[in-house]
Amino acid sequence: MKYIVIELYLYPIKSLAGIRVVNAKAEEMGFENDRRWMLIDEENQFITQRKYPILSQFYPKIKGDKIEIGYQDLNHKFYIEENLSELIFSNVWDDECKVFEVNKTTSKWFSDALGFTCKLVKISNKGDRIHRTKKLDKTLNVSLADGYPYLLIGSKSLDLLNEKLDEKITIERFRPNILIDSHIAHEEDFFDRFQIGNVKFQNVKPCGRCVMVNNNPKTGVMLKEPLKTLSTYRKLDNSVLFGTNIMCLNEGVIAVGDFLTF
Repeated sequence: MKYIVIELYLYPIKSLAGIRVVNAKAEEMGFENDRRWMLIDEENQFITQRKYPILSQFYPKIKGDKIEIGYQDLNHKFYIEENLSELIFSNVWDDECKVFEVNKTTSKWFSDALGFTCKLVKISNKGDRIHRTKKLDKTLNVSLADGYPYLLIGSKSLDLLNEKLDEKITIERFRPNILIDSHIAHEEDFFDRFQIGNVKFQNVKPCGRCVMVNNNPKTGVMLKEPLKTLSTYRKLDNSVLFGTNIMCLNEGVIAVGDFLTF
């Protein structure tokens, strides 16, 4: 059976809206410019849609050497390469992260828009955040993603879920990096090693989902679905699974229309 990449996504700033792209450079930490930035609070703790669903209404764009952010009628931009020199120790869950504030103006813009003090910070170097995977018994260099560099989802997994929901949802709820045209729901859970273009990937483990998938990306309103329905047929060891976490074994560019080979 053939599998083809049908959509690719980047999420430059952790927990903000994503960007649909036609190709992306795969790196060990994740796609280039994928979750290299995040917002932190006054205690240097990372901020996500779990507590602030409104973050889904901030829309980034990559334009040349800048990232532009749109929120309601507000707009802001900053350079991809810029950051201040002071090292900040933050975290993503149990992993320590070494990050740098982008600039004071950008932090103030986000603080004013959100109504509380925060900073936009950037992870710059491989090794500044290391995640241990028990499944593979190894450590990975990861961006500021929740746990793993990439998330892969098969189209039939979403189709099966939508058959069970009264109100259909889109794949944006699950924030994949790679969406493939699959044949059987959740078969991606059982992929081992595969290649897309000239990039080799390895499956790590299925992705446990949280309340964040209940946030409607079009409105920023958190309800009870689809997690309620997913938990009726995708619950395993207190985790509700949807999509699978993967890592890449070499750098290269992949594109929509590329086939997976095993």
